[in-house]
Amino acid sequence: MLDLCTVLTKGGYVLWQKNYTHINGAPVDALIRDVLIEERAGITSYNKDSYALKWTFLNEKELVFVIAYQSFLQLTYVDELLETTKRLFSTTFSEQLESSDVVGGDYSSFDPLFDRAWKTLEEKYSKSKQKVPRKFEDTKKFENTLHGSKAKPGMYRTVNVGYSEGRLLNGLLSAVKEPSVEDEIAKNIQAMNLAGSPRSGARGPGGRRTVKSPKGSPVPSPNMAADPAAGKKKKSQKVMRTWEGKVAKGEMEALDYSKKLEGQEHEDATLANAESLVDRSKMGNVVDGYYEVQDVDYGDEDEDDIFDEEDGDLVSKPTAKSSGVFGFFKNLTGQREIDAATLEPVLQKMKTHLIDKNVASNISQHLCDSVQSSLLGKKLGTFGSVSTLVKDNMETALKRILTPKTSVDILRDIEQAKARSKAYSITFIGVNGVGKSTNLSKVCFWLLQNNYRVLIAACDTFRSGAVEQLRVHARNLKALQSSHSVGEVELFERGYGKDAAGIAQDAITYANNNDFDVVLIDTAGRMQDNEPLMRSLAKLVAVNNPDKIIFVGEALVGNEAVDQLTKFNQALKDFSGLQNPRHIDGMILTKFDTIDDKVGAALSMTYTTGQPIYFVGTGQTYTDLKNLKVSHVVQSLLKN
Repeated sequence: MLDLCTVLTKGGYVLWQKNYTHINGAPVDALIRDVLIEERAGITSYNKDSYALKWTFLNEKELVFVIAYQSFLQLTYVDELLETTKRLFSTTFSEQLESSDVVGGDYSSFDPLFDRAWKTLEEKYSKSKQKVPRKFEDTKKFENTLHGSKAKPGMYRTVNVGYSEGRLLNGLLSAVKEPSVEDEIAKNIQAMNLAGSPRSGARGPGGRRTVKSPKGSPVPSPNMAADPAAGKKKKSQKVMRTWEGKVAKGEMEALDYSKKLEGQEHEDATLANAESLVDRSKMGNVVDGYYEVQDVDYGDEDEDDIFDEEDGDLVSKPTAKSSGVFGFFKNLTGQREIDAATLEPVLQKMKTHLIDKNVASNISQHLCDSVQSSLLGKKLGTFGSVSTLVKDNMETALKRILTPKTSVDILRDIEQAKARSKAYSITFIGVNGVGKSTNLSKVCFWLLQNNYRVLIAACDTFRSGAVEQLRVHARNLKALQSSHSVGEVELFERGYGKDAAGIAQDAITYANNNDFDVVLIDTAGRMQDNEPLMRSLAKLVAVNNPDKIIFVGEALVGNEAVDQLTKFNQALKDFSGLQNPRHIDGMILTKFDTIDDKVGAALSMTYTTGQPIYFVGTGQTYTDLKNLKVSHVVQSLLKN
């Protein structure tokens, strides 16, 4: 049973629609927003709430045909019904679709045509044969009976004997079955077991087998009971290392960092270390009173063509099917439609090129499928090139995917939280070793330049040195803050082995009570398949409900980026226990200075989550936090 069928333009205007029941929500709007706009048209179906939706395109007329039905129904005729509807609609209203007033036309007369087509297909598929139980004569058990042996000659061994011998052996040989393959396999296994069994040998006391040593004395086998005292080994106790005599006294004093410098000397040393972590040439600019980080520098932006000259052949050149004078004029006027065979070699090269740029292979395939679905049936100009058309459509698709759908202005969100006298909280999550703590300190430096009071919550209570690492960052940032009169930073810590969710909750409460503007919550790195740690992360998010959940990932990963983001999002959904669970709100891409123009991880992450990339990390100093421009990413992905 169908719930809805509609025909709409690619611009979103509905030409014809028929509802067969009340529609809850707006599944077609969700399809446009989540699939068509996001360049996911290569997938075959889409589920929204209780509805399953399928669609097809009429690219020549820029139309989309959509059918919605209950997702628990297994309707096998939907694909054929879509193609039939597309053909009927384009044929019936060919004149209106060719006119300039496509939107203002009357398409209500299509109702009976669609109902007739639907009823015909439903009857056709309902007449398919239903499964019925097999007869006993068709089963293997029947073959083992006497009647089955008569019905299938050759099942029993034939023996040529005389009359008298035949009478004597008739009763025996009539039941001798020809050995089957299963019998032969069973015999072989039995023979192997016999061959591999230990030989019978001399047995020791209690029936245990003994083995002779080279000198002839019997040695008990490992199965024999051993003397408890003989098997005991003395535990080696750890001995404290002594350094006297190994390291000179002067060297010991130089290696002792526990004694802190005092007074002005200590402050000068800390400031000198902190200044070395700031590259003033990479400082951002102040725009409208706010400090903004620099954009990523791509250097030479000359663009090379992905395709060779031989790949850019004109679609309109004559083929074997369009020979002669009429075929020549047909090609000259650009009447040839683009089909799958024409697009296949160009899209295959485009897919390989995207994979070389570090885009996940399945995402490359989805993008090429989406571009193909948007080009099939279109007509090309007289001297148009398939490769150029594919490249232009891929560029449009990439820009649409990478363009943020939500606001990425974190400073504005902080100001709104300040107006409510509330500290703005950001949680950093990710796998081990991607640079969460380092990039948290870079974000903190950016916030300090905007004169915010920042509290760093050390919620990584698992990794050794995690708290000390943040302590060093906080000390360096405090030194920079005091020398440049910007913002204020403080570290909130509770040591190791504590509940991370409780520490984050206490930090947010402390920040609200002490007029901090932002809370940066550091978390322990964890692999996406570690369920106990993912449950702990989901608990932290569910208890504290941070304003932003930022996933920190490496720019070096390819297919792994999809797996990490998918499983982190799924864990936040499955283990939160909330009716409306949270998900990742954005990403920070680290180690971006190591990949040259292979920026595919940015596309893979954005395509997987639909969320924007806020910053990229490009170095080891606090100023190595950059903005990522969509146009630069697209250009890097498409250039050779």
